[in-house]
Amino acid sequence: MTGNTILITGGSSGIGRALAEAFHDLGNRVIVTGRRQALLDEIAAARPGLVGLPLDLDAPASLQDLATEVRARYPQLNMLVANAGISRAEDMAADGWDASAASAAQALVQTNIMGVLQVVAAFLPMLKRQAHATVMATSSNLAFVPRADFPTYCASKAFLHSWLQSLRHQLRKVPVEVLELAPPYVQTELTGEQQAGDPRAMPVAVYVAEVMALLAQGAHERGEVLVERDKARRWAERDGRYEATFAAMNPG
Repeated sequence: MTGNTILITGGSSGIGRALAEAFHDLGNRVIVTGRRQALLDEIAAARPGLVGLPLDLDAPASLQDLATEVRARYPQLNMLVANAGISRAEDMAADGWDASAASAAQALVQTNIMGVLQVVAAFLPMLKRQAHATVMATSSNLAFVPRADFPTYCASKAFLHSWLQSLRHQLRKVPVEVLELAPPYVQTELTGEQQAGDPRAMPVAVYVAEVMALLAQGAHERGEVLVERDKARRWAERDGRYEATFAAMNPG
C-alpha cells in the first residue's frame, strides 16, 4: 500500500484520479496519464510529487513515448493501473447502426480492450523485473449483467474480466499480482455530466475508500476487488437471479 511507484492510465479524472490521490496520500510515487495536458499539469501542481504524463491510446507513438520515458525516469515501477476507458450507448435496431472503423463500437473496442492490452504489454516487462508487482485493470459491474443500451461497452468489460483471469493464470509463477476492479454505477462523467450528479450512483470518494480498504486487507479473492455494491450482479447467475436482474436493468 505504500512505497510503490504506480502508473495509472486514465488518471486525470473520475475513479482513476481518486485512486491516484488515495495512493499518493499513502506516500507512493504516482504517475497519472491522460489526453489533456492542461489538466495533468493542474493535478501535478496541486500535489507535489505526483507526475502527469500525456497518453493518447488512439496514437500508437504516444504509448511508445510514454513507455520510453517511464523506463528512463521511473525504473522502480511496480504497479500498473489500466483504468482508461470510454462508454457510449448504441442503438443496434436503428437503420444506421454499423460496426465500421468510424463507429462507436470500434472506438469502444480500441480503447477498452486494445488499449488495456497494449498498455499491459508495454509495461509488463518492467513489472516482471521487480521483486513484487501488480497489474490492476478496471472492468465494470456491467461485465456480469449488461445494460442492453450499452452493448459494446458491457461486452468490452466482460472481455477484460475473462482476459484478466487468463493473465493471472499465466503469471502464476511470476511475482506479478493481477487484480480486477469491477465498479458499480459511480458518480463520474463516464457517460456524461448527468452521471456525475446522479443520486443513484455511488460517490467516487466512497467507492475508492472502500476499494483502498479492501486492498489494505488483501480482501480480493480470485483477484477481484469487489465492493459491497458489486456483489449482487457479480453472483446473479450463480444465485439464480440473472434473468430477474437483467429484466430489472433492461425494462421492456
